[in-house]
Amino acid sequence: MREIVLDTETTGFDPEQGDRIVEIGAIELYNHMPTGRTFHEYINPKRGMPQDAFDIHGIGPDLLDTPRPPKDGEVTLKDKPLFDQVAQAFVDFVADAKLVIHNAAFDMKFLNAELRWLSFPQLPWEQAVDTLAIARRKFPGSPASLDALCRRFNIDNSSRTLHGALLDSEILAEVYLELIGGRQPDFALNVSSNAGSEQASSAESAWRPQPRPTPLASRLTEKETAAHAEFVEAMGDGALWKKLG
Repeated sequence: MREIVLDTETTGFDPEQGDRIVEIGAIELYNHMPTGRTFHEYINPKRGMPQDAFDIHGIGPDLLDTPRPPKDGEVTLKDKPLFDQVAQAFVDFVADAKLVIHNAAFDMKFLNAELRWLSFPQLPWEQAVDTLAIARRKFPGSPASLDALCRRFNIDNSSRTLHGALLDSEILAEVYLELIGGRQPDFALNVSSNAGSEQASSAESAWRPQPRPTPLASRLTEKETAAHAEFVEAMGDGALWKKLG
């Protein structure tokens, strides 16, 4: 099963009011394990960067009302591609995989607005898996932000001083696996730890346990075996061990 854990950063809250995507980060999972494939782009929004948005993600100091050179960790946007230059690569990367997103309504709204303006097909809502909704169902009344879930699951997010789409996707992948039961749903034993997309796509069937070709030797001593047989015999003909033996 192929899934894409995805996050975006934007200039604001509403694409219909002129806000745009400035970063997309996504990582590929196959059977709940990272394959090593990622998609990451900074995007020139063709507009200014509001200070309140900049304070959240630190992207685009060159687009502020008072532009300035970037400090360490900040990314300028005027030299980055426009969305129409990365749209096809993004669509190809996503394909028909499930999109694992924290607060999916927000990111899907922006992605579909950007795609609609280019006359690309829309991403169907059914393609999204909203980890915020999962967390609220699983832990009703508890904080469900990404940071709060990291604290709950003891996931290290110490490098997350600012929002960043690719880093948040990596953290969200760990949170998502915890929300669905850790790495245990299928253990991903049919995908090697360094599997690329070609290996992942060839793993069609889930791993299933097989009988051992040679049974393990008994670890019971002769004395223990005799004592057990004596115990079962004393229970009479109705003993379960006799019926199953």
